[in-house]
Amino acid sequence: MPLISPSLLSADFGNLQRDIEMLNDSQCDWLHVDVMDGLFVPNISFGQPIVKHIKKHSRKPLDVHLMIMDPSRYIADFRNVGADILTVHYEACTHLDRTLQAIKDAGMKCGVALNPHSPVMLLEDSIQLCDMVLLMSVNPGFGGQKFIDNTYDKIRTLRQLCNRKNPDCLIEVDGGVNTVNAAMLCNVGADVLVAGNAVFKSDNPLQTIIDLKQ
Repeated sequence: MPLISPSLLSADFGNLQRDIEMLNDSQCDWLHVDVMDGLFVPNISFGQPIVKHIKKHSRKPLDVHLMIMDPSRYIADFRNVGADILTVHYEACTHLDRTLQAIKDAGMKCGVALNPHSPVMLLEDSIQLCDMVLLMSVNPGFGGQKFIDNTYDKIRTLRQLCNRKNPDCLIEVDGGVNTVNAAMLCNVGADVLVAGNAVFKSDNPLQTIIDLKQ
């Protein structure tokens, strides 16, 4: 079964504690937290104070995705507010290996995200350091976008690279994930599914999470 990491970007911000408590009672595995700076992506979400609030109420690990420029500046900050997994973008890191090692040294699992236009083989020389690779299946910045079909081929390529160089590396997919495409994503090699609207816009989020896992 895949790990399910519901994206809080699609939660009701006016009732964030309520939605977190719902996820605590669900079969989801992690909580996905998108941090956006308005520079790397054309949107601003939330920063360290909100992540600290989320950690206070969550009984699940926090899967924090930094969609920000120069993320190495904030590694200690996000460790201190409770990130368990910290993912940075390949496109935002001048010295990727150094940043990944710093995340590990801070006691967190480290991930690298790739935008839809970035080929998987950019990670060939860094994959050994990765606990996880996050493939963006939409252009980052906003929830509710349509899934990009080329992602299936990228997952296959990444799975081959991981098998060759780092078999323990997880593959996470973020963007347009739902109960229709979840099975195919897992069949081609995905380990972790990030789902936002599919969960929070559902009439029965708890059942939707079960459906995604199955």
